[in-house]
Amino acid sequence: MKTHHYIFLTTLLFVIVFYDQNVGLNLGIIGIIYAVLTLFRTPKRNRTKTFIFLFIASILSGIAFAWYGDFPSFLAVAASLLLLGYRSRNRRMKMLLLIPVFVTNCFTSFFRILNFDAWLPKRNVSGLWQKTLAFVIIPLILISVFFGIYSAGSDHFASLFTNIELDLNFWQLLAMIVLGFFIAFNYWNFAVERFIYKSNLLLDNNFGEKDKIQKATYSFLALDAERMSGVISLFALNILLVFFIITYNYEQFYESVKSPVKLSEETHERVNAVIMSIIMSIVVIMFYFKSSFNFDPKAALMKLLAKIWIFLNAVLVISAMIKNSEYIINYGFTYKRLGVYAFLILALVGLITAFIKIQKQKRNTFLFNTMAWYIYGVILVCSYINWGGIITSENMKRKDFALNYHKTQINFSEKQLLKYAEEKHNHALKSEILNLERVKFQQNEKVLSKVLYYQNLK
Repeated sequence: MKTHHYIFLTTLLFVIVFYDQNVGLNLGIIGIIYAVLTLFRTPKRNRTKTFIFLFIASILSGIAFAWYGDFPSFLAVAASLLLLGYRSRNRRMKMLLLIPVFVTNCFTSFFRILNFDAWLPKRNVSGLWQKTLAFVIIPLILISVFFGIYSAGSDHFASLFTNIELDLNFWQLLAMIVLGFFIAFNYWNFAVERFIYKSNLLLDNNFGEKDKIQKATYSFLALDAERMSGVISLFALNILLVFFIITYNYEQFYESVKSPVKLSEETHERVNAVIMSIIMSIVVIMFYFKSSFNFDPKAALMKLLAKIWIFLNAVLVISAMIKNSEYIINYGFTYKRLGVYAFLILALVGLITAFIKIQKQKRNTFLFNTMAWYIYGVILVCSYINWGGIITSENMKRKDFALNYHKTQINFSEKQLLKYAEEKHNHALKSEILNLERVKFQQNEKVLSKVLYYQNLK
């Protein structure tokens, strides 16, 4: 099939699954269809290991959205499909350029759509297709659009057709066609502008030969002076970090026990301080190891100090993880406490990536390119796993289990709460869970609007 066939086919499928429906199972279905069609359309040379990984992630994300229908699974579907379509045509383009490609295509799509010669077939088509397009499709589209406009502007005009009963919401249908075509056109026929292609070279992970030449970064600072500045700065920062780790751990583990609210506030403040410390540490490393210092034979001491600093920052992250674990043991699981783990793990990954950058003499863009994939991985993990179910299941084991909190504030906890009701022989609670507004709403939805999780509650 040609590009225009994919555009029209997926537009039609989009209208079929979304017309007169809420978002639910249908988005998962259309996501899987897009992924499968992309696999068939992608030439073998572009079916790399990364592409296959993205294809599998797109299928799993579609299933996850059909099951949960929440924002994390929507984000996973959108990110996976955009990356899949992007890599199907540009196997060497960096992930970071996906956002500028997506934004520029959204703004330029109207003009590219009107450039029919660029995406519609240039060769002569069959006479039947020409007649169908000229005599049926185009007149039908024009009549439909102006019929809707005139009906909205004149009650008498609309009354002429009162005897014609069509169970059709014209404006919703038109909106579905426009939205479906917009998505399909930008997915199957996106353009990568020349300046973006040129930017891809700037995001390479490795240094070029010219970057290895020993020279001062700034005209006002000699190379030896800049190197010595790095040594002094990193030595002083290591000493400062050692004292911070000591005081940080003393405050966390040896000070008097505080109230849960006060402890919660202090824990989040300290975690925020740790994350900011890690970010600033990586920025400093990027500043000193951005170019020729990676290959400077006289910079061995500066590299050693930088690696020690990375190690000490890792100790700080692990201390924060231990305190968060202690906090969970004492007061139970919540979304925020799991989120603290996610941020700290990403911070630790960032430090490991910074260490690899120094050890393997990589450019600063290596950090961004690598971390972008890890962030995408976190999005996938958040969307595939029922964290609400895990939180409820673990907290059910506690004596201070807050039933009402898990019933109202934790998503997708109904199965665990039903199990809890059965264990406690609490038939009133079981009935209450099954009659929750969100449960009844989802179970009464149309087939394509359903979220599958709620269909198996009993």
